[in-house]
Amino acid sequence: MKFALLTVSYSGLFYDGPALSVVEQIRRAKRLGFDGLSIEAKRPVGSPLDLSPEDRTEIRDVAAREGIALCAVESMSNFASPFMEERENNLAMMKEVLTLAQDLQIDLVKVFAAWPGIIDDEDDTGIYGAYERGKHYKRLYPADLRRWNRAVAGIRQAADWAADRGLTLALQNHAPLIAPGYEDALMMVHEIERTNVKLCLDAPLFQERQSDDYIKEATEKCGDRIVLSHYGAWNVGLSPDGTPVQQLSPSFGGLINYPAYLRELERAGYDGFLVSEYCLPCIKNHQLAGIEDIDSANETALAYMKGLVATTAAAAGARPTLTHTTSMAASRATR
Repeated sequence: MKFALLTVSYSGLFYDGPALSVVEQIRRAKRLGFDGLSIEAKRPVGSPLDLSPEDRTEIRDVAAREGIALCAVESMSNFASPFMEERENNLAMMKEVLTLAQDLQIDLVKVFAAWPGIIDDEDDTGIYGAYERGKHYKRLYPADLRRWNRAVAGIRQAADWAADRGLTLALQNHAPLIAPGYEDALMMVHEIERTNVKLCLDAPLFQERQSDDYIKEATEKCGDRIVLSHYGAWNVGLSPDGTPVQQLSPSFGGLINYPAYLRELERAGYDGFLVSEYCLPCIKNHQLAGIEDIDSANETALAYMKGLVATTAAAAGARPTLTHTTSMAASRATR
């Protein structure tokens, strides 16, 4: 497994400091010890509206020189709007995203079924649009079915365009519309009925269902459809002795079972990227933190995750626990 940085982490939306360009983030990713960069296709960093042909060539060239893989373009798609014009605008955006991926020689594009959006001009940080995270046991009603079927139809159309360009789509198991867990995302992929639609499966989005058994079930059922996965740099800190340690997830108040998840991905033969994202306000001493704190969070989370991967590989089937930690020095030694 390889590690990539998601460009939203340095978008200027969640800390006190400037956004870094894609080229700057390629260099930042290398400095921090990542293998790749995943480009979120939105302003102020990676929007297709702003990246000229010359910019795209420079991004490819710098990534090649720095030895950083461009592993995915991540769209901010919403296929489920009730308004036909919004659905058409979303499809127009998807065409631009697919062209960007093709120009950057990236063959993987992540999609949301129904991204809620970010408000970027009303507060000191970006604010997520209000949405219901939902429950995995929620009963569906006609309005839910309409939204679901709009998303299926829209992703199917985008998948056909992607196939013409040799691209794969990865549907993320992200709310709203997609319930917490793996089941809804996997079912939607089945219903889309396109061989180039796969899964971006994120364990934090399982919410409270973090048991070893559930993680095993999720990875076995999704299998080789998993082509991308994220982890949060926002919930790993340092213990008093300087050891990276996982903190409680802000979405459900528990620990994310990364040890089991990485173990099961290893068993499933996953050789794709684990993508680090810092997509929440970065707060330090009740103040909006600076870009150096994003650096620290990404470095600490990367050390934690690299340590888990190393432990999983070395254990050859042993079962690390949720309380597992790893030393920063040991993790750095694996870079």
